[in-house]
Amino acid sequence: MMRMKRFLAVVCLAGILSPVRPMAAPRAIPAEEFDAMIYPNETVKLSSQIAGILEEVSVERGDVVKAGQVVARLKAGVEKVEVALAGANVDYQRRKIERNAELARKKLISAQENDDLEGDLKKGELILQEAGEKLKMRTILSTVDGVVTERLLSPGDYVGEAPILKIASIDPLKVEVIVSARKYGSIRKGMRAEIRPEAPVGGLYYGKVTIVDKVIDPASSTFGVRIELANPGFRLPSGLKCRVRFLKEP
Repeated sequence: MMRMKRFLAVVCLAGILSPVRPMAAPRAIPAEEFDAMIYPNETVKLSSQIAGILEEVSVERGDVVKAGQVVARLKAGVEKVEVALAGANVDYQRRKIERNAELARKKLISAQENDDLEGDLKKGELILQEAGEKLKMRTILSTVDGVVTERLLSPGDYVGEAPILKIASIDPLKVEVIVSARKYGSIRKGMRAEIRPEAPVGGLYYGKVTIVDKVIDPASSTFGVRIELANPGFRLPSGLKCRVRFLKEP
């Protein structure tokens, strides 16, 4: 009996003195990631308003262009002559009015004659404006800030309805994600998202959900999500695969 008491006392003492191991903290479950693709915000097929022969194309594939920048010109010899003739006529009409101003003040010419002079000047100015607009139509301007992705025609080519250049607008970029239908309702417009482009670009970027499709594809049981990704300085190219993780709102 005494031995049993001593044994129990030793066991209790050992339990008191032994270090207590803390319970392992539960592992955080990482948020689900999705495969995605980075695309240009838009791709513009730049053409001409009128038919003609290309005189010059001032940009090449890979060139960065700004909205309003001249990228090509059509031959415009006739239009330049029309502008010069219309301008010369306006100058003549103005000088004619100046010469007759004193006569008009002295009532040496009738009010009708004076009105005719002013009418001729106005008509000449409109003809000059029309000629200038026709000349402008032979100059092709970029409609977006972006990068030339393809040059389709060269100087000497006939320009009809076919595009001359393709320009990709890549700031911002758009990231297209295909998501399982079971996630419908958990992804909302305005949510932030982490974007990790594939190697060798890599890095971590943040975007904002701008479109969540309201129609689920029955064949694949998926729906589409679009993320807008700012790209100042065009630091990211389009066409990359990436991984996307949607961030829960705090």
